[in-house]
Amino acid sequence: MKTVKVCLDSIDKVKDFVRALTLFDSDFDMRSGRYTIDAKSILGIFSLDLSKPIELDIYNEDEEEAVLEQIAPFICE
Repeated sequence: MKTVKVCLDSIDKVKDFVRALTLFDSDFDMRSGRYTIDAKSILGIFSLDLSKPIELDIYNEDEEEAVLEQIAPFICE
């Protein structure tokens, strides 16, 4: 499992981020504080505090590099 921090500070970024993740069959979770949601859920993402970076957990190590390449514009570290 790999964890990265992502910044989603606009509606368009959230839509593009979810669209990028749906290209993969892997499971992804996002964590903000004590909340954990499915990262492929637009409504779930909007339930989080988007003013701060959110942790993204990538569970499939085989697709990890491809996922990181797709979501590179959203990564903030």
